[in-house]
Amino acid sequence: MEDSEALGFEHMGLDPRLLQAVTDMGWSRPTLIQEKAIPLALEGKDLLARARTGSGKTAAYAIPMLQLLLHRKATGPVVEQAVRSLVLVPTKELARQAQSMIQQLATYCARDVRVANVSAAEDSASQRAVLMEKPDVVVGTPSRILSHLQQDSLKLRDSLELLVVDEADLLFSFGFEEELKSLLCHLPRIYQAFLMSATFNEDVQALKELVLHNPVTLKLQESQLPGPDQLQQFQVVCETEEDKFLLLYALLKLSLIRGKSLLFVNTLERSYRLRLFLEQFSIPTCVLNGELPLRSRCHIISQFNQGFYDCVIATDAEVLGAPVKGKRRGRGPKGDKASDPEAGVARGIDFHHVSAVLNFDLPPTPEAYIHRAGRTARANNPGIVLTFVLPTEQSHLGKIEELLSGENSGPILLPYQFRMEEIEGFRYRCRDAMRSVTKQAIREARLKEIKEELLHSEKLKTYFEDNPRDLQLLRHDLPLHPAVVKPHLGHVPDYLVPPALRGLVRPHKKRKKLSSSCRKARRAKSQNPLRSFKHKGKKFRPTAKPS
Repeated sequence: MEDSEALGFEHMGLDPRLLQAVTDMGWSRPTLIQEKAIPLALEGKDLLARARTGSGKTAAYAIPMLQLLLHRKATGPVVEQAVRSLVLVPTKELARQAQSMIQQLATYCARDVRVANVSAAEDSASQRAVLMEKPDVVVGTPSRILSHLQQDSLKLRDSLELLVVDEADLLFSFGFEEELKSLLCHLPRIYQAFLMSATFNEDVQALKELVLHNPVTLKLQESQLPGPDQLQQFQVVCETEEDKFLLLYALLKLSLIRGKSLLFVNTLERSYRLRLFLEQFSIPTCVLNGELPLRSRCHIISQFNQGFYDCVIATDAEVLGAPVKGKRRGRGPKGDKASDPEAGVARGIDFHHVSAVLNFDLPPTPEAYIHRAGRTARANNPGIVLTFVLPTEQSHLGKIEELLSGENSGPILLPYQFRMEEIEGFRYRCRDAMRSVTKQAIREARLKEIKEELLHSEKLKTYFEDNPRDLQLLRHDLPLHPAVVKPHLGHVPDYLVPPALRGLVRPHKKRKKLSSSCRKARRAKSQNPLRSFKHKGKKFRPTAKPS
């Protein structure tokens, strides 16, 4: 492997069916983590690999896993079908994403390699039926895997050959320590193992002692985030909490931030406060809420990726669970207790073409900042991270900058040049909107959204099975309206727009009110475009191709 630095996929000795799948996915060359990890994995080594979010870690373990399975079936003795590979992930969304990636890579060998995802607790009966067929690869969270092992619906002691722990730095922080230790007692003494992580911390070191045997450590010489030519990182100091809301309103309403954006806050209650605030100004957003069913959360991500809406509000995984090592998950901040403890956004979830990440609340840890920022500037696309900071939080921000800078002495988070005095004219509007968003309104909004999702899930399930195209009409950014909405706030008068921005901003213009006769004429035309009609005593007959 002396020439491993120059390896392409075609030089790694991969099965032709895998190479065809890689080509179909548009990957011309392996990423750095793939280039280093795949040859070592194929040699049978245990791996401890650190690579930044969005660097291709999933394919780095999925490709050698599939290659080893295919090689065993093609050259080894004929043996009974059994589960040979286990992939552990911290959240249901990541499990679904890992399953999807493995299945894409196994497109041309689907008859030889079967993959099962057992992360959803509500599908236990159907999962037992799937596990009875003994799929080659099983993906799930530690708690769900342990449950199936204890029920004897999954047996690994005599068959498991490869264990993968993805996003390893999250497992202990999610409170999976006890489940993981119990799960390892059901595994054979000898197996190959991969630990994949975006950061190396104490939890990863503890996992290394539990899982790996004489591993090769890949601590790639790359920054944890893309460079400044691809990812621009800014900070803006807001004197008060009100200033944060005012600045966000100006950025979104005046379209100063273009494209898709993710807004990160620290609690679920803050998510809905922010959504209801923006709703006052006719700015559509949706909340990625752990209280919603898994299918609903995945549907939100799917519609966001398809461009149905441009703004999603989320909490990152570490804060949602308020994890405490050695204790049960889900004991979050007040107002977040009902959240799904295995639901998380900040890590690993693949949002497509995100232009900007806005840290409305400062991330609680440097690692959380890295994973939030990792949602943008993926796959060589440019991106922006803008962090809102209160004066009392600047010391904490300094710790984040210290970790990000490493050996570089220059500042990483540049000051965001914005004159708050130019948007003072909007302050009274923001105060008005903030007063409307009460605690009662937030509770009602959360309850209303859950009720609507349940209605969609139960009553419309069979309908959408018969009419899949109508499923596109289900949107998650529709107004909740538990607070009093004042229509005039959705319009930005020209005199309020700062002079320096008037050439860039196109405020929404109020539509001219039509007279009753005009409305009748338009209604008649819409009902039958080719039919003649009278308007103000004159008869009109459109041509065969109405405009």
